[in-house]
Amino acid sequence: MTNPFFFTRNQQASTLVLCGLLLANLASAEIVPVEFESYTARYQTTFNWQFHPAFNSPANQETINSLTSAADKMYTFSFTPHWGVRTWQGGEIYFNPELNSGVPFTKSLVGNGGFTNGEITRAGGDAPTIYRQRLFLRQTWNQGGDSEQVTSGLNQMAGTVDKNRFVLTAGNFSTLDVFDGNTYAKDARTQFMNWGNWTYAAYDYAADARGFGWGFAGEIYRDDWVFRFGRMTGPKNPNEIEVDFDLLNHYGDQIEVEHAHQVFNQPGKVRILAWRNRAKLATFQDALAYRNANPSADPQTIFPTRTSEQIKSGIGINIEQALNDTTGFYLRAMQADGRTETYAFTEVDGSFSSGLAFQGADWGRPDDTIGVSFMANTLSNDRRQFLEAGGLSYFIGDGHLNYRPETIFESYYSLNVYKNTSVTADFQHIANPAYNADRGPVDVFAFRFHNEF
Repeated sequence: MTNPFFFTRNQQASTLVLCGLLLANLASAEIVPVEFESYTARYQTTFNWQFHPAFNSPANQETINSLTSAADKMYTFSFTPHWGVRTWQGGEIYFNPELNSGVPFTKSLVGNGGFTNGEITRAGGDAPTIYRQRLFLRQTWNQGGDSEQVTSGLNQMAGTVDKNRFVLTAGNFSTLDVFDGNTYAKDARTQFMNWGNWTYAAYDYAADARGFGWGFAGEIYRDDWVFRFGRMTGPKNPNEIEVDFDLLNHYGDQIEVEHAHQVFNQPGKVRILAWRNRAKLATFQDALAYRNANPSADPQTIFPTRTSEQIKSGIGINIEQALNDTTGFYLRAMQADGRTETYAFTEVDGSFSSGLAFQGADWGRPDDTIGVSFMANTLSNDRRQFLEAGGLSYFIGDGHLNYRPETIFESYYSLNVYKNTSVTADFQHIANPAYNADRGPVDVFAFRFHNEF
């Protein structure tokens, strides 16, 4: 039986050409503010090209999990319809198919804790592929208080809601669609590109290999407070695409408390997020013991020791604060327990990121943005000892580890070229890639095109 979400190579090529023609006709279309929508049909497309020159690396420290030290390039392309309709009082249904393609550095997603392109998890090669990204219900129950205007956007219809309300999201979506918002560092298609800037790098949130899952999330809005909770599916095998629907035994839970405030009449928010995963995972202590007992075995000993149910958890803080009308500050910090292998995100046990975003009104370009940031990723003692012994985990491992925290500087300039179309130049400097002080530093240069209509 033909899968309706995958096309033949010729169909994929034809679809890509059609998307290009559509973009050429609609790139200049202006999104007109509206007060109420009964349905929505919006689209986005993003192309991201990245390059790193050759960097220092000892000859004996390149394995299948190492970022290649030779000069290399990567790209991603995505085209996403965001379709939605109001179904009944307070009910909305959204569907997002996505067409994408792309190839990472080293032709495999390895060699960093903080990967440099937020779209690379959804790209599976040069051949454009269509898949179902999201299919979910959002139900809002208004519960009084002042009315608030909801602006029109991707997966969001214009309308009004009560300041006090309960919102339920259920179906196929990303945990990050609901949790860990941030005005200045959230969207890898328009803002910072590095994984550690669009969410906590240590947030091993449950999802399939593309970053999506099935489940539910509830949001309770009360004046300046929001309380969120949710449970999502993870993969059947860590970091793979097949979904484990056994939500009673294998899952990712999260809760988040958010408070909005003002400092010197400038808006800000503070969020505290805690998460807990339950899945069949390898512990690094078991993987290290297996490696010591079987020194000639495959150094990825996380696989033969992935035999028991484990709990993995973490807690983090997320701050955003406007400093004036054109400048915003953000900070994220999280610590995970680090006992077990990565479930669904990346190889980071402690993460910190902070930076500034500057809107271009000060230099006569109000739709332009400059961003600067600093990130630091760390490993738990258990993961570090396993890698120091020559072990390989899922995404990292050079066969040797001279441990240092992985630190990343990122800056970007987003230039609005016409209405809802932008091009971005981005630079990332990575010290101690994959926590190995004997390799790097790595400089990554990027160009991104983004359009919404």
